[in-house]
Amino acid sequence: MTSAPLAARLDIPSGPLFFPVTAFGPDGSVDLDTFRTHVRRGVEAGAAAVFACCGTGEFHALTPEEFDACVRAAVETAAGRVPVVAGAGYGTALAVRYARLAEAAGADGLLAMPPYLVTAGQEGLLRHYRELAAATSLPVVVYQRDNAVFTPDTVVELARTDGVIGLKDGLGDLDLMQRVVSAVRTDVSGDFLYFNGLPTAEQTQLAYRALGITLYSSAVFCFAPEIALAFHRALRDGDDDTVHTLLDGFYRPFVELRARGRGYAVALVKAGVRLRGPDVGEVRPPLQEPAPDHVKRLAEVIDRGYALLEGAK
Repeated sequence: MTSAPLAARLDIPSGPLFFPVTAFGPDGSVDLDTFRTHVRRGVEAGAAAVFACCGTGEFHALTPEEFDACVRAAVETAAGRVPVVAGAGYGTALAVRYARLAEAAGADGLLAMPPYLVTAGQEGLLRHYRELAAATSLPVVVYQRDNAVFTPDTVVELARTDGVIGLKDGLGDLDLMQRVVSAVRTDVSGDFLYFNGLPTAEQTQLAYRALGITLYSSAVFCFAPEIALAFHRALRDGDDDTVHTLLDGFYRPFVELRARGRGYAVALVKAGVRLRGPDVGEVRPPLQEPAPDHVKRLAEVIDRGYALLEGAK
């Protein structure tokens, strides 16, 4: 773990937030060498942080031993150049176990996934995340989505919880997010981070930016870092022409392709990595591989994205 506080390192990122896929070999086992290569390329390409073993990294499919090995590999590969945040989830006891594994592996922080299966009330959710935050010294970003959706009052209480530094939104309810941001700004002193965590977050980032939310996850960075970086710079610099060009010519077609299969928010990204980078293997069940014609279309969309970058030079 680096000495600089995670919140300060993430507050104004120099590049996209990188959520690497987890590499599997032909026999289905974790391929740490290929995973290290994938992480190293992302860091060298300009990632501002590495979020290892999270949603895109198939956290749900990893054993605790595999999780530990992957987080250690990410930390070693990043070598302090950027922070490494690890996923933690399931029920409270298992989430605590994963959090402690991440701490021992040298991670800089945690992304707290929704609890497994159950739909809990606000009081139960708050207790869950407070127990997770208290279990280690690692700062925690809470991930809102699916069965973990918070009222503004609950987010205020999360923001007052020692160790909780931010909220990643994977729900996409902008009215709710505006009320959350307003409530925390009104009732909590100090900074609290917000992240756009929707799949292919670039597609909605203009709307989130209007709420003051500038941080976002980038799955596209896994397989097309130059495109993701160009979009990130254009947003930062107010280059609306480039933003709209990439949205219209690359991101919208990619999102429309992603919508054609269940689990494509992970499986299609992994296919993209295989098209342009190391062979990171297939997704693990219950996810399934994209249809061959969808992979062909993905290659065309990626080529189109890079052609747009060339045309903009």
